Amino acid sequence: MSRDGGGDVTTDTSPPASGPPVLRATGVAKAYGHVTALRGIDFELDRGEIHALVGDNGAGKSTFIKILSGTERPDSGTIEIDGQPVRFAAPSDAQRCGIETVYQDLAIAESLDAGENVFLGRERLRPGPLGRLGFVDRRAMRRETAAHLSDLGIRLPSVGSPCEALSGGQKQAVAVARAAVWGRRILLMDEPAAALGVRQTRQVLDLIRRSRDEKGLSIIFVSHNVDQVLAVADRVTVLRLGRVALDCDRDTATLELLTRAMSGFAMSPESRGQVFTGGE
Repeated sequence: MSRDGGGDVTTDTSPPASGPPVLRATGVAKAYGHVTALRGIDFELDRGEIHALVGDNGAGKSTFIKILSGTERPDSGTIEIDGQPVRFAAPSDAQRCGIETVYQDLAIAESLDAGENVFLGRERLRPGPLGRLGFVDRRAMRRETAAHLSDLGIRLPSVGSPCEALSGGQKQAVAVARAAVWGRRILLMDEPAAALGVRQTRQVLDLIRRSRDEKGLSIIFVSHNVDQVLAVADRVTVLRLGRVALDCDRDTATLELLTRAMSGFAMSPESRGQVFTGGE
């Protein structure tokens, strides 16, 4: 393991084949003044797993993702990557640990093409003297982007056209492709289909599966849409009022179970082995 600047950050890119979860959060808490967003969250993400994080507005989902992505710092609690404790002072620290984030607001530069978006901030330079002078190799970026898009089953009218000409689903596909290219370990997907229609949502859910199957990534999929969660997740954690209300695998998750946990209705302790803490 090595350390890099910015925070106390693990930068080894070769996770062990077995052992601890790829990510473990323990007792993570966060408050904003008198408002408590997270009240001691325990969460684990296994290798090659799509783990859904679900809950109503105000449940704490986005705050938790911001902490995992390095945008926010927790007030207390610990985060481990491959069993090693980490502290993120900035998003770049999380990125050095192989964590990339896809947001719901189609966060791409629409005046740039797909290749320029995928390599934004990590541009390929031209070989030789021109590269040393800072000239960007757009042809190489477009070529590599086309290969990555093909791996993920993404089809665009043109890799070299400005993204402003793309549909909402295609724009989000570019954002997912960028995260899948640079995320060596984990993708954080914060409501990636919230602004999309039905057909485009299906495409994004398929991209989530392909990112795991083709790229070998572990994925945290944040949503308030239970149908989307049941369609794609291997495991589900429900947050309510900043606490874990339910943790179960896909085989035992049902629409009724998740809806009751999100709403705070009490479940029986013997409810098929689920972990449920109810309301406050």
